[in-house]
Amino acid sequence: MLPTPNHDEGIDPERALKFAVRRVRGQRAELIEGVIGDTFHCWNHEHVRHSLRTQLSATVEALDCITGSGDLDLPGSSNWYVPDLAVAPKELAKGGGSLVPDQTLLIVEITSESGAETDRVVKRRRYAEYGAPLYLLVDRLDKTVTLFSGPGRLGYAGVDGPHAFGTPVRLPEPFGIELDTGGL
Repeated sequence: MLPTPNHDEGIDPERALKFAVRRVRGQRAELIEGVIGDTFHCWNHEHVRHSLRTQLSATVEALDCITGSGDLDLPGSSNWYVPDLAVAPKELAKGGGSLVPDQTLLIVEITSESGAETDRVVKRRRYAEYGAPLYLLVDRLDKTVTLFSGPGRLGYAGVDGPHAFGTPVRLPEPFGIELDTGGL
């Protein structure tokens, strides 16, 4: 029988759990409020992600950033997220393992039937709590896009939407662009 990890012996249970989830379930696993989940997506989901990445590409390059779906750690919680898309400075992404939401410029989640409420409620609350400056929720089920801004411990102060697919959505500075949601 293996010994039980003990915090008093120098083992950080939160860190051990997050490490184990990534090793046992593979690199595309999330830990959401202590529950392990896989991040597999259908082609329609990938289409939405590709459309957004394409629209953001020139601005992201000008900002010396990258887009991707790298790991986001939420220290002090039982959460380890793999966002559908995030924009992060190249200097932080290069050689880095995971980032914290406040190190990103934008986080995008695209709903699926199995995780829609998590994206709408849990991740929105946690991203705000951990300082993600902008959270774009693309709700494929409701066919809407909502931009959250002004993060704080109690949630996002700014809400732009929901906007029906087809309505342009303006991303504020440092992006300063309008997203075409017609093809989503």
